[in-house]
Amino acid sequence: QLVESGGGLVQAGGSLRLACNASGMIFSLNPMDWQRQGPGKQREMIAMIQSDGTTSYLDSVKGRFTISRDNDKNTVYLQMNDVKTEDTGVYFCHTFYRNSWGRGTQVTISS
Repeated sequence: QLVESGGGLVQAGGSLRLACNASGMIFSLNPMDWQRQGPGKQREMIAMIQSDGTTSYLDSVKGRFTISRDNDKNTVYLQMNDVKTEDTGVYFCHTFYRNSWGRGTQVTISS
């Protein structure tokens, strides 16, 4: 089970941190990712972190977003800095273990 938290409303240029707590799996062994679905858009993967800590990002968020994990807390984070209005959307936590998804958390960036 994946449960996201930390969404909300923030002004452009501001920061936000999302968290996703995982249960029911050996968290430290599994890659985790964050996906986003903007209004009228398809869901897209924006950041991934491997079990060894290797990270990868969608080009549009590189240098602004940081994915990290705390294996002791079974939690993956997404630090979002210098957010833009186009970052608005529902953010989902996901892992390929049993193709598990969180319910999503709404992020709204105002201009």
